[in-house]
Amino acid sequence: MALSISAVVLLAIVVFLLIRKSGLKGGHAVVCMLLGFYLASSSMAPTISELTTNVAGMIGGIKF
Repeated sequence: MALSISAVVLLAIVVFLLIRKSGLKGGHAVVCMLLGFYLASSSMAPTISELTTNVAGMIGGIKF
């Protein structure tokens, strides 16, 4: 659960920065958000969730 919350916060920060610095329009951000909601309810959702969990695990396993 903590991973999901931190991913949401991270993505929200990225969208905010894209709107402020890169010229992403608010309407584009809303369309991307709606795409995310539709993907979450699709049959691809378990695959996407597994992929993000594996990527987070790989990043967490990096030793500095």
